[in-house]
Amino acid sequence: MAITSMLTSKKSLQQWLADYAVSHQHPINKKIHWLCVPTIFASIIGMGMSWQAAFTLVVLALVMLFYFRLSTKLFIAMGMFVLFCLAAVALLPFGFKFYFAVFVLAWIGQFIGHKLEGKKPSFIDDVQFLLIGPAWVANSLSEKLGLVSTQKPDHEGSSVTFA
Repeated sequence: MAITSMLTSKKSLQQWLADYAVSHQHPINKKIHWLCVPTIFASIIGMGMSWQAAFTLVVLALVMLFYFRLSTKLFIAMGMFVLFCLAAVALLPFGFKFYFAVFVLAWIGQFIGHKLEGKKPSFIDDVQFLLIGPAWVANSLSEKLGLVSTQKPDHEGSSVTFA
């Protein structure tokens, strides 16, 4: 059911990012997320590859399909990050326990950030936001590097044109 909704959502990337940005305004929370979101993503890949590589690659293919549906440029950016993570895991095979510990520590960081923000994490309302967090970081990085333009939506937060 969750996979079906991920692949059939009618929201645009800009809508997803604007909704995500609402609960990510505090400068310290943003910095925590810029560090912890990619760390969580990479640790999940590490846990998966050390547990069941074939299953992990199938799940990653579905995740990449979600990103492709939102934006070709996002798909390419996230594809490069996934390849980087896979290469890092292959070069640094620390094992499941290590990646699990990193995962837990990064989530603790995330919740500290949301405590500072005073808002609940976006994924509490919609689990798809777990995939939007990495897209938000990719867009933020692309914006800082001048690779995409910024638009201001009607509510607080910035939305980036990655399409």
